Amino acid sequence: MPEVLKAPLVVEFPFTRSLGPVQSAFLTGLRERVVLGVRTSDGRTLVPPVEYDPVTAEEIRDLVEVAPTGTVTTWAWNHAPRRDQPLDTPFAWALVRLDGADTALLHALDAPGPDAVHTGMRVRVRWAGERTGAITDIACFEPYDDAPEDHGPDDGSSAQPVRHTGRFEDPITGIVAAARLDYTYSPGRAQTAYINALAERRNVGERCPSCRKVYVPPRGACPTCGVATLEQVEVGPSGTVTTFCIVNIKAKNLDIEVPYVYAHIALDGADLALHARIGGIPYDQVRMGLRVGPVWTQGSRFPDHYRPTGEPDADYDTYRELL
Repeated sequence: MPEVLKAPLVVEFPFTRSLGPVQSAFLTGLRERVVLGVRTSDGRTLVPPVEYDPVTAEEIRDLVEVAPTGTVTTWAWNHAPRRDQPLDTPFAWALVRLDGADTALLHALDAPGPDAVHTGMRVRVRWAGERTGAITDIACFEPYDDAPEDHGPDDGSSAQPVRHTGRFEDPITGIVAAARLDYTYSPGRAQTAYINALAERRNVGERCPSCRKVYVPPRGACPTCGVATLEQVEVGPSGTVTTFCIVNIKAKNLDIEVPYVYAHIALDGADLALHARIGGIPYDQVRMGLRVGPVWTQGSRFPDHYRPTGEPDADYDTYRELL
């Protein structure tokens, strides 16, 4: 049996979102070293602020300012910080109820070790040196020994939130957050065989012993019948465009000029369409039923793209079940 393949894989993209009036005020306030929450109709103060009451679902716009000090309600020690986490030395993830708030804010707590952290400990915000209007404007929390007479009977503080207009100069109206997932991908037995065949410029699928459909790429089991597939079947190399889309936005780190066409292609002999880029033809001439074949580049383990073969278009009835 050939060795099962595995490789590191990174899925990464920038997530862009606009901000409503509440989140805009909250993030702009952090830039100005002000922590804002919202007050509900029954008098609760929520930090971080939300736009709708999680209990009643009513809209909330009553902004209040709370203190940059608070109390740890629960915590967990992070002994091995990962890339892009708030601190590069071991720290605690802590839920901190800021003075004047009724809910807790999750953030990093800088402490020398887990023995130095406990529920009920007093902490304060450590502001970032450069602030841009993001949650990272709070660099972390740090231990804070305030005077006992400042404490309330329950949560460590009697501070009351102060009404705030939420108006600042140059408010933050949108954010871009980098989303990234790192993991090791293993294609398994069936797809390992498929990838190894591609290195030989062959397309190999697997046939279901029950419904007799051929799946490319193979999945190791029939998605319809749920039974294992072991019989290998070579398909293609040519196929038929079943559906397609025109891409007008250039992807980062992808050296392909827009617009271009990405299509589902039913290879001859396959009962499942795979997707690939279409080249060698103007994007506005690509159509359903177009017959295409693979284009390989030197040393490539998979086709660079598919281009028209010059054959007549396939009849719709021959691929309508593969749309």
